[in-house]
Amino acid sequence: YDHYVAICNPLLYMVVVSPQICCLLVFLTYLQSLTTAVTVTSCVFSLSFCSSNIINHFYCDDVPLLALSCSDTYLPETAVFTFSGINLFFSMIVVLVSYFNIVLAILRTRSSEGRQKAFSTCASHMVTVTVFYGTLLFMYLQPRTNHSLDTDKMASVFYTLVIPMLNPMIYSLRNKDVKHALKRFLDSPLKSLKLM
Repeated sequence: YDHYVAICNPLLYMVVVSPQICCLLVFLTYLQSLTTAVTVTSCVFSLSFCSSNIINHFYCDDVPLLALSCSDTYLPETAVFTFSGINLFFSMIVVLVSYFNIVLAILRTRSSEGRQKAFSTCASHMVTVTVFYGTLLFMYLQPRTNHSLDTDKMASVFYTLVIPMLNPMIYSLRNKDVKHALKRFLDSPLKSLKLM
């Protein structure tokens, strides 16, 4: 929403992204997150766990916990699938619609340099968004029969570690000084290290 307003309505930014709108967006996000967490967690912890207590995952997530249960997991699996699907669908629609409008606004830009700069920024963001949503869709919207916890562990590394590490690189590589320093380092790494 912030990128969309900054690119599509730059002169109205302070009006459109008012403190009230920001508070409303934060409130709705927390409300939806709390509803999902309470519902899914209560479903998962209403199950019986009678076998191993070792979770096959990096952190305590719902799907690996369901694999440990010795009772019927149909209701919790349905809750996880439904809430994950709703969360991913609506947030992805908002992101895709905003980026579609951003691309249309960029295409209407007369300056080729401005278009190139805007597209390079959007491209890096879209890579991050694609990796983020791709791994989440892969993890949470698979049928139980095709589900592998080992594959889930690999996918979770992407959205918990890789995406947060990509963000600083994406934002810093847009800076000309950082690009120049990186180019200088890649041209002669030993010489660059001696200067430090």
